[in-house]
Amino acid sequence: MALLVILDGVGDIRARGKGTPLEEAKKPNLDGLVENGAVGLMSTLGRGLAPGSDTGHLAILGYDWKNEYPGRGPLEALGVGMELKEGDVAFRANFATVIKNQIVDRRAGRIETEEAKKIAKAVEKIKIDGVEILFKHSTEHRGAVVLRGKGLSAKIKDTDPHKIGELHACEPLEKTKEAKKTAEVVNKWTKKVMEILSQHEINKKRKLPANALLLRGAGMHKNVESFEKRFGMKGACIAGGALYKGVAKYIGMDVINVKGATGDRNTDLEAKRRAVENALKKYDFVFLHIKATDSFSHDGDFEGKKGFIEKIDSAIRFDFETDVIVVTGDHSTPWSLKRHSGHEVPIIFSGELVRKDDVKRFDEYSAMRGGIGHIKGKDIINMIKNYMGKNEVVGS
Repeated sequence: MALLVILDGVGDIRARGKGTPLEEAKKPNLDGLVENGAVGLMSTLGRGLAPGSDTGHLAILGYDWKNEYPGRGPLEALGVGMELKEGDVAFRANFATVIKNQIVDRRAGRIETEEAKKIAKAVEKIKIDGVEILFKHSTEHRGAVVLRGKGLSAKIKDTDPHKIGELHACEPLEKTKEAKKTAEVVNKWTKKVMEILSQHEINKKRKLPANALLLRGAGMHKNVESFEKRFGMKGACIAGGALYKGVAKYIGMDVINVKGATGDRNTDLEAKRRAVENALKKYDFVFLHIKATDSFSHDGDFEGKKGFIEKIDSAIRFDFETDVIVVTGDHSTPWSLKRHSGHEVPIIFSGELVRKDDVKRFDEYSAMRGGIGHIKGKDIINMIKNYMGKNEVVGS
């Protein structure tokens, strides 16, 4: 059995007279893993590239991010529980407030989840020009939209301008009849949705009505070889965020939903640990994702990130009985930069078949001296299989 733990955005750099949050955190359990393993540095996509969370996870899980990445929309749609068919075009969606064709608030005043759920029911299924358009709400202002029909394309512009201002029409990004048709359908649907939502009883009472849906991250769903078929391991995912569940579903892993796993700083880490313990009894490979390390970095909160690492260390404990435990990040998000960067992330491989090195701590600068050296994200699954004793001979 193998356990892969991704601490989202955990990689960092020394800044403003401080060590990294990993360096300064008290984390006896993570450091204890190093005693029974080896550390190194990992460039998820390649040297100097700053990964997105979607491409980063695909690479780490053994998929070609250049050729097998379907776009963010399909992964988000899968993650919120929508079933996709090959050829579906999917988007991330936001409830927004639009007044006289001006986007006043991209999040409709950060509408609460319960109100948004009620409003969402009015626009869950609409048909435009023979194209079925499905919407599923997730949390607060967020959701996903799927277009299903013939002759569609994902080569279209977002309707979400990522800022307040004029609401622009969707436009094709290439001169094909498919892109033109899809943009036209999106524009007709956007208008229809605004007509329906503007008349909703809840919106009539809101100062910032959730009277529009903005779309971004268009992608066309395609079928890829399953993780089990590709690597010979039955895999499961434990995560709070929709994107990470979506990545797992896309590659055919089972997704284990855990009550209290919220994907934020209040996520129930103890519940996640219990879920991992149970999953390791049934699966060859378990992927555990923890999000908030990244969120604290985006907020520029050094103490928050450091404290959350300590909380992870205490709650997860990393003492599972497996052939190999791997802990790393999908990318670096330095708290001083508040964004993803191309800095390598530290990685631990801990297990009986791992050649031990002399490093004693798990952090970015200690990892520079580790026996694993420098690897890419695509190396991880094959290394895991080797440390499980499941690797195949290449050639004869």
